[in-house]
Amino acid sequence: MSKSSRSKSGKTPPRADLCVVGGAGRVGLPLSIVFAAKGRQVLIHDVNQQCMDVIRSGRMPFREQDAEPLLRDVLSKGLLTFTSRAEDLAGARAVVITIGTPVDEFLTPSLRVMTRCLDDLLPFLSPKQLIVIRSTVYPGVTDSMAKYAQSKGKNLKLAFCPERIVEGHAIEELQSLPQIVSGTTAEAEEDAAALFSLIAPEVVRLAPMEAELVKLFSNAYRYIEFAVSNQFYMIASAANVDYYRILEGMKRDYPRSKDFPRAGLTAGPCLFKDTMQLASFYRNQFGLGFDAMLINEGIPQFIVDRLDAQYPLEKMTVGLLGMAFKAESDDPRFSLSYKLKKILATRAKSVLTTDPYVQSDSDLLPLEEVVRRSDILILCAPHRAYRNLNLGRKVIVDIWNFWGKGGLFTRGRAAEGLLRESRIEA
Repeated sequence: MSKSSRSKSGKTPPRADLCVVGGAGRVGLPLSIVFAAKGRQVLIHDVNQQCMDVIRSGRMPFREQDAEPLLRDVLSKGLLTFTSRAEDLAGARAVVITIGTPVDEFLTPSLRVMTRCLDDLLPFLSPKQLIVIRSTVYPGVTDSMAKYAQSKGKNLKLAFCPERIVEGHAIEELQSLPQIVSGTTAEAEEDAAALFSLIAPEVVRLAPMEAELVKLFSNAYRYIEFAVSNQFYMIASAANVDYYRILEGMKRDYPRSKDFPRAGLTAGPCLFKDTMQLASFYRNQFGLGFDAMLINEGIPQFIVDRLDAQYPLEKMTVGLLGMAFKAESDDPRFSLSYKLKKILATRAKSVLTTDPYVQSDSDLLPLEEVVRRSDILILCAPHRAYRNLNLGRKVIVDIWNFWGKGGLFTRGRAAEGLLRESRIEA
């Protein structure tokens, strides 16, 4: 689509009940589809023309369970339309902002992303519209954005309603989980509650900073949980014992340990970033969060160091299985698989990578080729496609215990006698 808001048929999009800014993305698109499935007229605003063309054709541009049938249905009913023009937001009753909010090179929030977005939109927003910030933001940003708009001559009805879905399961969770809502005014809170009551079974009303902290606390807690398991994994490995036998003993018929997570590569676009936002908010006194970061971000180095102590990596080819940041995902953003690849590039003879879902990496090779050519295989993302692999006589690093053999193990002597016939723990 050109800069015109008209569709390829030449028709102007109908007046929208809801406009989703960043609506072609992983947060915005499922939200757009769910609201459209409830009979609301939804306008997707995005600058990614290629992505919008894919959506318009009835295909999802990324993996999202149960989304594609719903997408085709709402498109056939004319409930989902598209624009790249900011001026088209003026006709929407509500506007939801779903843009990414990163941390910068100093691990502090980049607030300029949100202010730049608001600068682009402000000329076309009115006090009658409900404006919802759905992006994860630094505590206090919602109130700051309201004051910023006022400084530009606009009194916005501004709300903060964080998304809390698991990527890949948004269609289900948007309709099954309670929705946190908050507003900078009582009217904004009321309108936000009415909007999300259309799709969520319950709304929970909080003040804006409370709602902002709900999201950051939730993600930081998960990040710390994973760090605890990863730290225990490293302690067990240093003692040359099987971490997963210990974990099984901890959890068997013991309800207080039943939800204890496995060790693994803890990554993605949210957990690390939001933990660092919380640390910045607390004047870098969030020692627990920093320790979690050091542990989780240190796992790739730990794996390489353990391998290097046992095998002549400089003579060996290492294959990485799964470059997405988690299992059954096609999203490689902030994946620790790439950190592992970078470390191995300086230590191993060569590094090969594969993933059945990731489409954005031209270096990926077919799975069969990576398995055949590699002396060592490291399971980075435990995709179901790897469950029944014939891995032959390779050294296998399986920190997830995906194949039920412990953390790092061999299946026998590999080619050219480079590997010792022994079982070791990573």
